[in-house]
Amino acid sequence: MFNKTSRPASPGSAARPSATPIPPLPDLPSPGRPVATNQPATPQPSAASARGLSTLSADLQFEGAISGAGDLQIDGSIKGDVRVGRLIVGETGAIEGGVSADYLEVRGRIVGAVTGKQVKLISTAYVDGDITAEQLSIDIGAYFQGRVLQSRREAPAAFTPPQAAPQPAPAPEPEAQVIDMKSL
Repeated sequence: MFNKTSRPASPGSAARPSATPIPPLPDLPSPGRPVATNQPATPQPSAASARGLSTLSADLQFEGAISGAGDLQIDGSIKGDVRVGRLIVGETGAIEGGVSADYLEVRGRIVGAVTGKQVKLISTAYVDGDITAEQLSIDIGAYFQGRVLQSRREAPAAFTPPQAAPQPAPAPEPEAQVIDMKSL
């Protein structure tokens, strides 16, 4: 199963590190390391992932709305709405407000409405609010209280024939006359 070429060690010499370069992780470029040429080509990162992942660390609290097209990981707490391209709520992360993201992975706590194309609730997740998503995944152990609405990608608008001109409103009927019989 494993192949290892053994070389006789010369007396008194220490083992040398491998001469094979270590390729960088696909998401984390390492400027000092050369990439092995026999590795398969990796797709080019999108503009959002090329900028990197922004992080709100565990010891930070934020009040207000956050919006943008980039990637965000929340390990601290937010009181306000969050609208980003890709969102990861860490195990220590907490959001009180509406959340909207194309991709959303929840490991922490969200109290509020959730909207996304792809929503994943990991086993440590706590979500109290409605979820609207194209794709939803809930791991065993995740807590979820609310409604699930499945949204679909918007199809091109179908042809609707023009409607006839609206009919004019009917003329009001004449008012009835009231005659006082006592005065006659």
